[in-house]
Amino acid sequence: MLVSHDWGFPVPIAYGPGRLAEIGRRCVGHGIKNPLIVTDRGSRNLAFITRLQSFLDEAGLKSALFFEISPNPIDTEIGAGRAEFRDGGHDAIIAIGGGSAMDGGKAICLTAKNNIDLWDFEFEKPAPMISPENGFPRLITIPTTAGTGAETESTGMVTDSKQAMKFCVWHPTLKPSLALLDPELTVGLPANLTAWTGADALVHAIEAFLVPAFNPLCDGLALEALSLISKWLPVAFIEPKNLTARGGMHVGSCLAGISFLKGLGLVHAISHMIGAEFNTHHGLTNAIILPVVLRFNLPGMDEKTRRMAEAMNLREHSVGGFIAAVEAMLDEIKIPKSLSEIGVTADCAERIATKALKDSAARTNPRSASLTEVLSLTETAIAKAR
Repeated sequence: MLVSHDWGFPVPIAYGPGRLAEIGRRCVGHGIKNPLIVTDRGSRNLAFITRLQSFLDEAGLKSALFFEISPNPIDTEIGAGRAEFRDGGHDAIIAIGGGSAMDGGKAICLTAKNNIDLWDFEFEKPAPMISPENGFPRLITIPTTAGTGAETESTGMVTDSKQAMKFCVWHPTLKPSLALLDPELTVGLPANLTAWTGADALVHAIEAFLVPAFNPLCDGLALEALSLISKWLPVAFIEPKNLTARGGMHVGSCLAGISFLKGLGLVHAISHMIGAEFNTHHGLTNAIILPVVLRFNLPGMDEKTRRMAEAMNLREHSVGGFIAAVEAMLDEIKIPKSLSEIGVTADCAERIATKALKDSAARTNPRSASLTEVLSLTETAIAKAR
């Protein structure tokens, strides 16, 4: 975990401590001259932004910073980012930060060089035709948290400001030219964000593995992600300067992010709509909801539960034992026990459940659920998830 590695699957990935210093050379190699740096409001004054700008300056590159991205990116912010890209004559986007920065940067990239409406890129719709003269700009992703796993694909979650619902936008031909994974960038992450983002990666791996579709590539990545996350998340939480633990989480998060190309489940379907309405942290929301959905999904899935338990090196391989171990980990990293503790009110439950069933993640959940069942799950997560 302390040595640099380059991987070519599914996109070029540069992993290793200190590799942010390569960004200028990497941009030059891709013919980039004037990138737009996209991050979230909370990251605009952090050291990694200053360092990134310095490395670009040293390479003789122009750049500008767009930081008007919320914790749950909004369609109006994407429009503002597109205007910034065009007005500044930029030729690439560097998305740096957590999941919101990744999603915001990718969504801006989708719309930067064309006049296609953002929502025409919604995941459930036919992909728009992109002409060569309006091709997507180069995209470089640099995650600074170990959780979202959003660095290797074009998919991004954006809130529709009119409907107060989250939707996934993407295009199959938009791929990052480089995902740069530097675990040093996560060393300064506060304990709560280490826990919330790390739990997000855990949810990604579990939900992806449970999707019933046959995809052994994604399943293998999900199980390896579970192995890394279960080993290193508690260590990174307790020992924030442990670079090996930070590296293990960075790789585990990336693998989990690739694995959910297979799909997700009801944890995400409910969490997306909670986040759109209450602007909660996505990873934290996922973590709270996870045990509730596991109790709904796992009965009868003994073989998959066994394989996840083995990947996590658990002694107990039963459904009950697996859920207990997950809950113990959530306790260890101090995840709240209910959505009400983070400001979600009980009166939203029916509204959230109705929206959640429209989420693409609900359609890949391993067990079909009625509105009444999703309402019950939502109410339980709000009142007492574990």
